[in-house]
Amino acid sequence: MKTTIDIPEPLYRKAKIRAAETGSTLKQIVLTSLGKELDHEATPSADKKSFMEGRRLLPEFAEFDAKGAFTPSSADRNITDLISEDRDAR
Repeated sequence: MKTTIDIPEPLYRKAKIRAAETGSTLKQIVLTSLGKELDHEATPSADKKSFMEGRRLLPEFAEFDAKGAFTPSSADRNITDLISEDRDAR
């Protein structure tokens, strides 16, 4: 597929120099770089935390969370059962 992109002049010069140094074309440099960038995104680094590990609750919510307010108790009904009952009632 063909596309047109605007490359800033300094970046274009660096890419052309790299292509000349390695004996490749500008197209090969761009495709290789794009591939590396996309592969890098697909494989998270070991030191990168998941969203849930990196989240911080507001102090008010942190207090409730520490007290177990957001943890379901054994007396709570299963949400799937509640939804099923609601559908059956309709």
